[in-house]
Amino acid sequence: MKLLATSLLLGWIAAAGAAVCEPRPVVVELFTSQGCSSCPAADEYFKAELAGRDDVIALALHVDYWDYLGWKDNFANPAFTKRQKNYARASGHRMIYTPQIIIGGRDHVVGNHPLEVESLLKAHLAADSPVVVSIERLGERVRIEARIATAGIEAPGPMVVHLVRYEPEDEVVIKRGENAGRKLSYANIVTDWHVLAEWDGQAPLEIDAPAVGDAPVVTLVQGKGNGPIWAADRVR
Repeated sequence: MKLLATSLLLGWIAAAGAAVCEPRPVVVELFTSQGCSSCPAADEYFKAELAGRDDVIALALHVDYWDYLGWKDNFANPAFTKRQKNYARASGHRMIYTPQIIIGGRDHVVGNHPLEVESLLKAHLAADSPVVVSIERLGERVRIEARIATAGIEAPGPMVVHLVRYEPEDEVVIKRGENAGRKLSYANIVTDWHVLAEWDGQAPLEIDAPAVGDAPVVTLVQGKGNGPIWAADRVR
C-alpha cells in the first residue's frame, strides 16, 4: 500500500509534463518519544543516516502520548501529536504509533525499518516537483519565495506554507519509564512549527517572517489537509 501511494504521487508529477524539472530535498518526519522503548534504535538511525544529509530535511517531532508510562518527554508538543493524527486521518489509518517516519508527507514507514525508508527516499529524490520554494535569512527574519516550477503547469491544489525551527542535537538522561537509565542522543529536534499562509499557486508568493536566533529554519509547502509536501528549503 505504501509503495502504491508513492507510485500514485510520482505518476501525478509525471503527468504534469516533462518540463517539470525541479529536484528538491525530501522532508522526513520522525514521530518519536523518549518514553517509548522501541524508539532509541529509530532515533539513532535518524541521527546517523538522515539528519546530516543535504538532500533530506530530517525533522524529529516528539509526541506526548507515552508520557503516562512514567517519563515526560521534555521535547514533546501536543501539536506534534495532532499533526501525526491528522496524517493518519488523511491516509485512512486508524492508529498512530512510534517510531513512525513519514516521507514527503505521503509515505508512512515504521521508523525501525531503514531499508524501506531508503527505498522510498530514493523514489522521492528521483521525482521532480511542480513547486519551487526558497528561504533566505535576513538578520532575524527570513524571506520565503514560492512559485510553480514551470509556466503553464497547473498548481497541485490548495497548499499551506509552514515555518519550522529545530535544535540540531541534544542528549537526555532518562530516569524513569521504559528507557530508564539510558542516556539518549537526539538530532534535529523540532521546537517550533507555524503555519504562515495558504497559497493556491496562481501567482508567485513572497513572505517575510521573524526567525530570531541562529537555529536552523525550514520552510515547506504542503498540500492542504496534510497532503504531499511539494517543496521544502532550509537555512542552517
